[in-house]
Amino acid sequence: MLHMYANNVKTLYCRFPSMRHSLLFCACCYCVAPVIFITFVAVLNYWILNYLAHIFLSGNNLRIQVGNFIGDFVKGSKLDDYPDSIRKGIRLHRLIDSYTDSHEVVVGAKAFIRPAFGRYSGIVLDMYFDYFLAVNIHRYAGHSLRFYATRFYLAALLNYAYLPIRVRSFIFHFISTNRLMQYRTLEGLRFSLEIMSRRKVPAIDPGKTISFLEENKGEIERRFLQFFPDLMAFVERTHL
Repeated sequence: MLHMYANNVKTLYCRFPSMRHSLLFCACCYCVAPVIFITFVAVLNYWILNYLAHIFLSGNNLRIQVGNFIGDFVKGSKLDDYPDSIRKGIRLHRLIDSYTDSHEVVVGAKAFIRPAFGRYSGIVLDMYFDYFLAVNIHRYAGHSLRFYATRFYLAALLNYAYLPIRVRSFIFHFISTNRLMQYRTLEGLRFSLEIMSRRKVPAIDPGKTISFLEENKGEIERRFLQFFPDLMAFVERTHL
């Protein structure tokens, strides 16, 4: 039934561009209501890391966006279970992670925050960088953050059948709370950190993480602005 619903939404989305925001709202309400209890529990089971960067770097192909979004949840031979464009997105996710981890600016940024966060420095830096991407997205794109968020939410719904079980368990909460838009505020970042600290990484203190960002905002943003154009150039010359 969900598949049939997705097909109907897709048809309306293509034929009536002016209705797209309304369609997204209706799609979210329809999908969230039957699974509200499941998503209430499942929200405690997902990390909100650098999803925004992966989605943004996927270009205009919606299935590549979906593949890049689920990259951490697809392992080994499971890659062959997906359509070509989603496979490309998953491979792109892995390439982005590998490039990022080895980039000298990122290595230096992790070293900068390591005294405060220890072995969780990589996780915290991912979240800091998505925050700075959200507030600086006008530097890199001709569209607003809302445009990218809305387009991805629709892509996730239309490709729901291809989402791994773990992603299905939180995607409705992810959309209904408008998580990608939340990246642009410190309050939204704190919410993400609170989810993480309650379930996955109790050693991460949301208050401390936000305070550190506020105290070192200029330095961390400078490193992000130095790094992100290199990452964009890397993705641009990558052939999947």
